[in-house]
Amino acid sequence: MTAESRKKNGEPADTAADARRVRFPPLKSLIAFEAAARHGSFTQGADEIGITTSAVSHHIQQLEDFLGVPLFQRHAGRAVLTVAGRSYARELEKAFGLIANATNALAPQSCGGYLAIAVPNSFSVKWLQPRLQTFLKANPLFRVRLATLHTHELDSNRYDIAIAHGPQTPGLKLAEPLLVERLRPLCSPQLARELALESPRDLARATLIHSNNPLNWVDYFRRVGNLVVKPAHDLWLDRSAMAIEAAVEGLGVVLESEILAEEELRDGRLIEPFPDPKYHVDNISYYLLRSSSLRNSAEAAVFEKWLRAALETAHLRTMF
Repeated sequence: MTAESRKKNGEPADTAADARRVRFPPLKSLIAFEAAARHGSFTQGADEIGITTSAVSHHIQQLEDFLGVPLFQRHAGRAVLTVAGRSYARELEKAFGLIANATNALAPQSCGGYLAIAVPNSFSVKWLQPRLQTFLKANPLFRVRLATLHTHELDSNRYDIAIAHGPQTPGLKLAEPLLVERLRPLCSPQLARELALESPRDLARATLIHSNNPLNWVDYFRRVGNLVVKPAHDLWLDRSAMAIEAAVEGLGVVLESEILAEEELRDGRLIEPFPDPKYHVDNISYYLLRSSSLRNSAEAAVFEKWLRAALETAHLRTMF
């Protein structure tokens, strides 16, 4: 019964409940947006939820029309989250996590059969997902659910095994060091030529690209010679994958490692303007976490063994 009907019948109008119903967005659009935002790709989001890329685009357009604000900026065949989109994605991830936890607590059997792997978004997009097919081929009976891990929101009920990125904090006291990042400035070849970059001091002529990285530019300059460098400009992006893409496009210089920038370094879209090892900084940045619930522990152990082998094959500096 609507509020208007209740009013005509002399019944109190439940305006709060009606408002919630009226303002609730289409669920399919929410699912499509959350998947696309988490993967940073309409195509990968579509693959996860089993629909076409055009259907994802349609659902997100519906959601934008409903909300009255753009969630993605679309240009040159790419879609990048707006500020509003990033904020909405973070809140939706929390909401979907609450639903998953409530479902698992009430009926654990309904969520069974999946190996839940939590990883940072950029690590998933840039490193893990391109290699995951080999794991699935080797373990055809496994079903995998990838979720984004935020270090400040650790909840072992949400994963069987996880990879965290960042400085070791009290919340990570049970985490096991996994990988060492070798961080150094990276930029496009053209930008290096235009700015005549020969040493870190020359970055005063550059735009420095900042991302969610455990080692920031101030720390980097301190560790390569107690330098004080004031850049021409600063550009802040909240994900490493976005920061790497910005560097490829010549927007500035990013502080990154071969872990996430492997492909761009290999094909020459990014270079090290200062290849001297004295301008490299090693940092333990990746940690392995295992669920305390021991749910799917056998499958998690299989994935962990595969992961360690894949890291060694990639010639990354491991902590085991």
